[in-house]
Amino acid sequence: MSVTILRGDCREVLRELPAESVHCVVTSPPYWGLRDYGVAGQIGLEASYLDYIAALADVFAAVWRVLELSGTLWLNLGDCYATGAGKVGECPGGSAQGERWRGGHEDKHRYAKAMGPNTQPNRMPQTGLKPKDLVGIPWRVAFALQEAGWWLRKDIIWHKPNPMPENVSDRPTSCHEHIFLFAKAERYFYDFEAVKEQAISDHPSGNGFKRDARLTFQNSFGEGRGNSMQWQVTEHRNMRDVWTVPVRPFNDAHFATFPPELIEPCIKAGCPKEGTVLDPFGGAGTTGMVADRLGRNAILIELNPDYADMAERRIRNDAPLFAEVGATRSGRADRRCHRSLRHEAERD
Repeated sequence: MSVTILRGDCREVLRELPAESVHCVVTSPPYWGLRDYGVAGQIGLEASYLDYIAALADVFAAVWRVLELSGTLWLNLGDCYATGAGKVGECPGGSAQGERWRGGHEDKHRYAKAMGPNTQPNRMPQTGLKPKDLVGIPWRVAFALQEAGWWLRKDIIWHKPNPMPENVSDRPTSCHEHIFLFAKAERYFYDFEAVKEQAISDHPSGNGFKRDARLTFQNSFGEGRGNSMQWQVTEHRNMRDVWTVPVRPFNDAHFATFPPELIEPCIKAGCPKEGTVLDPFGGAGTTGMVADRLGRNAILIELNPDYADMAERRIRNDAPLFAEVGATRSGRADRRCHRSLRHEAERD
C-alpha cells in the first residue's frame, strides 16, 4: 500500500487531485477557537462560527469533487462555548489544552501558552450567542453540509471514558464528541459485515438477530403467532452508534491525535480493501497509519510542515520497511511511502 503526504492548504491541494479518485474520507478539522497552531492560513481562528462553517464548507466542496460517487465522509468535530476574547479553556477539554507547539524537538522552550484574541476569538458579538452558550458547532456544520448536498446518514457518539477534566460546577463535564457519517449519493459503499460487533446476550433485545420465516411461534393452542417471534440469535450484531474509545497519549508534540481504534471502523466500513482513504487535515498521520495497517492506500494533506514531518516519522516507525520516493509539486514536498514486496509477504 502507499501513504502520500501532501503539504499545503487543503483547499488548494485538493484542486490538484483527480476527480473521483478517493473512496473514503476520514478527518477531524481544527476545532473553532481552540488552538493557534502557528501557521498562516489555518482554519479554526475565524472571528465567528459562521466564518468557520463557511471555511469548512469550502473544504468539503473540494472534497466532494475528489470523492467517488459511492464514497463516504466520516467527520469528527467537537463543540465549544461562547466566551469573551482571549479566554482560554472554555472549550470542552479545559485550559490544559491552551498551549501550542512551537516546533523543534530539542528546544526546551518549544511549548508556549496560547493566550490572546488570536487563539480564542470573541464568540459572542454579532452571532446571537450569549455568554456560556454551547455553540453547537458539530450540528451547525452537519446541517450546512446536508444543505450543500451531502446525505447525512448517522451521528456517531465518541464516548471518552477518560475525558479531560473541566473546572466547572454548573454543568456536567464533557466526555463525548461527534462523528458524522455522510454519503455523496443515496446509495454508497458501506461494509457492515466488516464492523459487526460481538453479540452480548442470548436474546434479540441485546443481541444480533435475523428473521427466519421457518421459525413461527405457536401458543399453547397450537395457533401461529406470526412474525413477532420469527427470529434466531446470531453470533454478531450490527455496529452501534456509541463508540467507547479512550483518549490515547501521544509522545510527539501534537494536541489533537485520533486514537487508532476510533477510525478503524470508519475505514473498514467506508473504504474497500486496496482503496484510498483521504484525510484533508492529516495532522499526526493517524489516518494514514491505520489505513496502511488495514490494507488501504492513504492521502494526507497537512498545512503545518512540522506536523507533516511528524506524520511521516510516525508512519515510518509503524512500518519501518517503507522505501521513500521523493518528488516536488508546486513547491510542496510530495513524499510517498511504498511498502516493499518482502514486507507485504512477511505480514501475510
